[in-house]
Amino acid sequence: MFYTFMSRVVAPILRLLFRPKVEGLENVPAYGPLIIASNHLSFIDSFIIPLSIPRPVTYIAKAEYFEQPGLKGRFIRWFLTTLGHMPIQRGARRAAMGALEQALKVLENGGAFAIYPEGTRSRDGRLYRGRTGTGWLVLASGARVLPIGLQNTEILQPIGRRLPRICWPGRPRPIVRIGPVMDFSHYRDLPPAKARRVITDEIVETIQKLSGQDYAGVYNENADVS
Repeated sequence: MFYTFMSRVVAPILRLLFRPKVEGLENVPAYGPLIIASNHLSFIDSFIIPLSIPRPVTYIAKAEYFEQPGLKGRFIRWFLTTLGHMPIQRGARRAAMGALEQALKVLENGGAFAIYPEGTRSRDGRLYRGRTGTGWLVLASGARVLPIGLQNTEILQPIGRRLPRICWPGRPRPIVRIGPVMDFSHYRDLPPAKARRVITDEIVETIQKLSGQDYAGVYNENADVS
């Protein structure tokens, strides 16, 4: 019921405010398990993508968002939980694997799960090397991957800005460029560690072609942002 309300009432209002330009919508499978893999430029990415995908999308979110005190904290926790967001403790490997295992359950139930292979937002606009948890999820689930390249979302909500800007006429619109789905079943015979690395690198390479970003070639170690 809440998703129906969001998709029919709230989402059209947000689309008017943020005016995302979506390219490649025909590439989105209507059903079946799907891993949505995107670059990460802004906090608002986790709202822009669901606004652009015509099916429910589940996300991992920083645990801190679920732990804020007071009435505001309870509202945020309820809002994120209702949307299907799942908490993750940054830097805790066991917690991260637990979140990936939760993601696996979403995919086993035929859902769509969104992940940022870089692991955190880019401060300088470059695309960083992907974490192999993405490859693990692909191998464990057998799900296809929908690559997305985002542009201009950092203009709507730069790092450090608490609320997003409205996308007035004349302001660059956020672009959601969706590529064809990727199937990695042909890598199942590789050693697991190598397969995870190869799959993750191919996904990031495809995202780079869609987003047009420069590739940093290293991991993003800015753990203070999501």
